[in-house]
Amino acid sequence: MTIEKILSQYRPNVGVVLFNPGGSVLFGRRIGDFVDLGEDKDAFRWQFPQGGVDQDENIAEAAFRELQEETGVSSARLLALTPGWLAYDFPAGYRKKKWVGQRQKWAAMLFEGDESEIDIAADDHQEFDAWRWGELEEALDLIVPFKRKVYSELVSSFAPLRDYLRKA
Repeated sequence: MTIEKILSQYRPNVGVVLFNPGGSVLFGRRIGDFVDLGEDKDAFRWQFPQGGVDQDENIAEAAFRELQEETGVSSARLLALTPGWLAYDFPAGYRKKKWVGQRQKWAAMLFEGDESEIDIAADDHQEFDAWRWGELEEALDLIVPFKRKVYSELVSSFAPLRDYLRKA
């Protein structure tokens, strides 16, 4: 099987790690739960904004669109993009359309607005029912287990950027 064939089985997706000027990151609590995956209904619901990449979008455009749709935030500056795709498989029984998993590129962004701009009900397809600032490393305990490897890579990749923001 060619790499193109393998990649075609994974939904193209973009995620955003939104830093505030103090180096904390924005977490959203997903509406719904993963009880069908055998998880406690209240566990593992916090994550970073993420969503599909439209066919005519580049990664940066998709990242800004997803951030605005899921959080209402438009006052953000792109700091970095992960260089390659990070992928995860969906657990057995959790198929999303024709996909076996998702391949993601991640954007680190700096929030430059006022917190009053954050509106998780900004879009008619609301993804989150709550939001909060937290530490980047918290992500590993908050995310559903099947996404944990990708989040571990994000923590390693973006921790130096967070440290830089805290020194600035």
